[in-house]
Amino acid sequence: MIRLEYFGIAAMNRLARGRRAGSLSGMSPAPFTLSFALALAALSCASPADAQQVYRYKDKSGQWVYTDRPPDGQASTQTLSVAGGASSPRIEVQPRSSSAGVALVAVNECRCTVEFGVKASGGGGRELAARAVVAPRSEHVLLEVPAPPGTGEIRFDYGYVIGDPAATHQPPGPYRAPFAAARSFQVTQAPPDAITHRDDGSRHAIDIAMPVGSAVHAARDGVVINVAHRFFRGGTTQEVRDEANFVQILHDDGTTAVYAHLQMDTVRVRPGQRVSRGEYIANSGNTGFSSGPHLHFVVLRNAGLKSESVPVSFAGPGGAAVTPRRGQALTAY
Repeated sequence: MIRLEYFGIAAMNRLARGRRAGSLSGMSPAPFTLSFALALAALSCASPADAQQVYRYKDKSGQWVYTDRPPDGQASTQTLSVAGGASSPRIEVQPRSSSAGVALVAVNECRCTVEFGVKASGGGGRELAARAVVAPRSEHVLLEVPAPPGTGEIRFDYGYVIGDPAATHQPPGPYRAPFAAARSFQVTQAPPDAITHRDDGSRHAIDIAMPVGSAVHAARDGVVINVAHRFFRGGTTQEVRDEANFVQILHDDGTTAVYAHLQMDTVRVRPGQRVSRGEYIANSGNTGFSSGPHLHFVVLRNAGLKSESVPVSFAGPGGAAVTPRRGQALTAY
């Protein structure tokens, strides 16, 4: 059985890229006011959602099941209150008053390099554009836009991609299969399959069927830069497409690995933490847009303001490289 999944526009924006459009209405000499219209559902700087009531119970196999509706016939149901779903670093372009008019400032709170691109139009229809690579946890002025006269308007649009475009994928060897040593799980989607992995950011992703609650281990050393851990819903409806829990880890070569569809409240690492190959980081789950429990694993690089997945191989017996294929039983060594 192929497990259909879609990691979601907003989820991927939290992880790798984002794009927003905005406008500034100038009322000189009064301060500029900002009115955003989202070009994409980028959630990287969203505030936590209001608390929700969640019900949980154990199924016949003893695994916890989470739902937003009271389950029928479950005498041992527990009620929980959960808040926001993501713990994402703030990555955005902010308009700020400057001596020239308006400065469009890239704000990068991630522990990773981020590439930004911005376009702006001011009075007279003049178009301005800039792009820059911004160091971890820093700010950079991308553009200075002259203040429009009277009630004129400045419009701007920006995007970003995590990672340095100069970085290349150079792993020290095959990746470790991302679960406990000596365990085996079936690969349900891998290149050249393109069932749901159809764009540049997912073309080389690997789906592995894993029961909810299975331990997920780091496939490679790195630093945690982003997590989401409070989502509990899963399915194939549009309302849950952006609710995958995940961990994103930055590697020493500038690429990042994403471990997605994780079980609620099982992420064991935090942004800024250094993790080692084989370290227990979370439990697999079935959150977000998914037809069944599985782990979505992908390694990403910045291909120049474009998030691009890269091919990976896993360590087999004796450290030999194993290329994952659909239907294969993958074992962790």
